[in-house]
Parts: sequence; structure tokens; C-alpha cells
Amino acid sequence: MKVIRPIQASDYASLFDIANESGIGFTSLPVNEALLIHKIELSERSFAKDITEPCDESYLFVMEETDTAEVVGTSGIASTVGLDDAFYHYHLSKVVHASRELNIYNTVDILTLCNDYTGVSEICTLFLRQSAREGHNGRLLSKFRFLFMMEHSERFSDTVIAEMRGISNDKGQSPFWQWLEEHFFSMDFPTADYLTGIGQKQFIAELMPKYPIYVSLLSKQAQAVIGKVHEKTRPALQLLEQEGFICRGYVDIFDAGPTVEANLKHIRTAQMSCKMAIEINDRLADQGREYFAINTKMEEFRGVCTRLNIDDDKDIAFISQAAADALTLTDGQEIRFAPTTFRT
Repeated sequence: MKVIRPIQASDYASLFDIANESGIGFTSLPVNEALLIHKIELSERSFAKDITEPCDESYLFVMEETDTAEVVGTSGIASTVGLDDAFYHYHLSKVVHASRELNIYNTVDILTLCNDYTGVSEICTLFLRQSAREGHNGRLLSKFRFLFMMEHSERFSDTVIAEMRGISNDKGQSPFWQWLEEHFFSMDFPTADYLTGIGQKQFIAELMPKYPIYVSLLSKQAQAVIGKVHEKTRPALQLLEQEGFICRGYVDIFDAGPTVEANLKHIRTAQMSCKMAIEINDRLADQGREYFAINTKMEEFRGVCTRLNIDDDKDIAFISQAAADALTLTDGQEIRFAPTTFRT
């Protein structure tokens, strides 16, 4: 069984391997020992904090195979972004150049540097190793976060965003960044991406063009990738779109990948989730359907995909002994759960 739990210091080697495997463009996991250790320590502090409103917490989880204790994936949530370090985006919008006298009317796309998402929550750092990409594993690694955020909503902003990986080739070359590099930065995409990942963002404010960029002035290759996602990211984007996330014209400043957003209470998994006490009964549980389920704890948080048999009249969720053990729960304790698939 695959179980989601908070990351621990002993998971460093696994996290380092995942950082290597994730490749260039996965900004939130740079291959940097000090930074990865810091991420683990910050997550441990965040889970231990008793708070009533979001601040600078960062929650990092791993997916573990219970039989082997192998870590096969990671997933994270930042309670807020941009409060202690500028959080940049380009916003794609339009301006109109018109002359009544000449009967000319032109609509032009522009990119404007902004910090509009300051203070919102971000789901991030999602990576599942190739060996575990089967069944509901990928969906669990993404969707459990909405259950966690709904259960502990005081720790998060009402607005939730996700930055989607933009288009780059196997060598880490981004068509969008190549244009910026040529005209403003003199720095290749992997270097810029790495510096951002380790928190050295000052160069953005120093070198990024201060005025809106007319999209028509970019190379054709750069124009073509604005708002587009990397082929490996398409399934993740489709999953978020099914949850109700939309793009409002914000794109990444390096590879122009889209940023999508949703209100936490309107995210479909969060909205459809229920909270019930459990009763351990293997026979009845096996007659139910599959759900994503979490316990309601913090430092001992756990999440799984399992069969539940819901008795709405008794307000009870029947669960197997194995799933209850994975969630570190006993009879009468509560879970929050949502279906693995949405019925139309």
C-alpha cells in the first residue's frame, strides 16, 4: 500500500534522488544539499507549529511503499508565497492602439512583470518516480493536498495556485528564456532556474525588463510557448483543470508555463469531501468504492487510497484494518475523504 506522510530528516537521500530525477525546470527541488535539508527542516517546523492563520509555513510530504519503506514520490504545499521574498510572474494582457481618424484598430498582447499572487497558497513540488506511476498513485499524490488543506483551512489562503512547468527541451533550453537571455540576461535557462530554486532571486529585479513587453516583438518560437506546458506536465494540468483550476493569464517568467488558480472551497475534491468516524470492518469495507482518505492529524498525518463503505444513516465509514493501520487510526476516530473519480 502507498501512504502519504510528512517528510522526515531520514528521507534526505530519497529527496536528493528525486531532485536529480526531476530534471531541469523543476524549480522547487534544485540539486543542492543545504537547500534540501533546509526544506525538510522547515517542513518539520511547520507541522509542529500551532497556528491560526497562514504565514511562512511549508509542508512537504512523501509517498512511501509500506511493504518496503521505499519513498517513491513527493508533494508539497506552501502556506503563502511572496511574503519574505518577491514572487514574480508575467501577466499576459492586451492593449489597444486605435485611431478613429485613420480607421485603424489594433489589439496587442503584452507581458507585464508583477507580484499579484503575493500571499496566496501554492501547491508545489509534485513528483512521482517512474516505477510508481500506476493506478491512482499520481492522483493520490496530488489530490490528498486538497483534503489536507480543507481539514486545516486556517493554515492556508482562500486562493490556491499551481505553477505548471513550461516548455523546454532535454538540454533544459527554453525558447522563451532564450529570447530573454539574448536581450537582457546573458545567462542560460538552467542557471537562472537553479538560482531561483536556491532563493537567489535578486537578479530578476536587477535584470528583468521593467516595462511591459510586446509579445509581437518576441521570437516566433518564444511566442509559441507562452502559456503552454511541458509534455510531462499535461496530465497534471488536466487533473487540476478537472478540479476547477483556471489560468487567468499569469505565466512563469522563465519558461512562460501557465499558473493556474482556484478558491480552496471551490476545488472539487475539497468541496466534495466528507468527514466521518470510522469503524474497522474488512468485509463491509471491501463492498465499498475507492476513496482518497486522510486522518485529521498534523505531525502524524497520513493519507491513502482505499475502499470505504459509507453508511450515511449512521454517519460511519467502514474501513479495512490495513487502511486504518496505515492511517494510524482506531475505531471511532475520524477521517476526511473524497471519491477517487467524480461521477457525472
